[in-house]
Amino acid sequence: MRFDILTIFPEFFSGPFDHGVVARALRSGISAVHTHDLRAFTHDRHRTVDDRPFGGGEGMVLKPQPIFECLESLDITPKAERDTGKESVILLSAQGKRFTQATARRLATLDRVVLICGRYEGVDERVSELLCDDEFSIGDYVLSGGELAAAIILDATVRLLPGVLGHADSSRYESFGEGDELNESPTGDGVPRSTNASGGLLDYPHYTRPAEFRGVPIPEVLAEGDHLKIRKWRRQAALAKTYANRPDLLVDAKLSDDDRKFLASIAQK
Repeated sequence: MRFDILTIFPEFFSGPFDHGVVARALRSGISAVHTHDLRAFTHDRHRTVDDRPFGGGEGMVLKPQPIFECLESLDITPKAERDTGKESVILLSAQGKRFTQATARRLATLDRVVLICGRYEGVDERVSELLCDDEFSIGDYVLSGGELAAAIILDATVRLLPGVLGHADSSRYESFGEGDELNESPTGDGVPRSTNASGGLLDYPHYTRPAEFRGVPIPEVLAEGDHLKIRKWRRQAALAKTYANRPDLLVDAKLSDDDRKFLASIAQK
């Protein structure tokens, strides 16, 4: 899978992609990343990439010309003819749709993704209109530029590619993971697998040795060895953490009747 990143700061990416699973994916050839300096596609002595906005207003706006010429040099299919099941051009900006784990899973099925890093007050709207398939934001806040967002999107996507993580199910059974259906368990008891916070919930809490640390012991059920009880505890712990930290996720989560009863008991406390 190939990523192309259009930016005015190509040197920014020399650090984030030199470590962890992204670096491993690049070394193994599972993925490739190419950065492109937009200033190389300017035609004035100052290598100008921005200009004042029409109509007045604060800040500067990235000009369309360097972005168009840079993209055209990459032999990417024109938007009108592009097969978005194979390649996608994405603008990163605060005005975009929120990037989610579901988006990362979709991008991980593509052959090529182009990420255009916004900067300054914004990007000339004709870039989004004529070049891009999507416009994404990584959250409800404003960054100085799209470089951090590009690194985050690339990391979230690359780790989903086959062969990148140590175990094939690692990315499935975690926060925001696809997870199992509620009846998928070794005993058919309706409790999700012990390693699963299923249906897009946050992950359950994790503990490791020692069993007691600074006066705080692990939950007793985890030491008892009863896997059905552990699965039930983990399911309820995942529900409780999601309720506390991201209740919005519960709206679309896959919930059983027992799940709803448990959530109702939390709400009454």
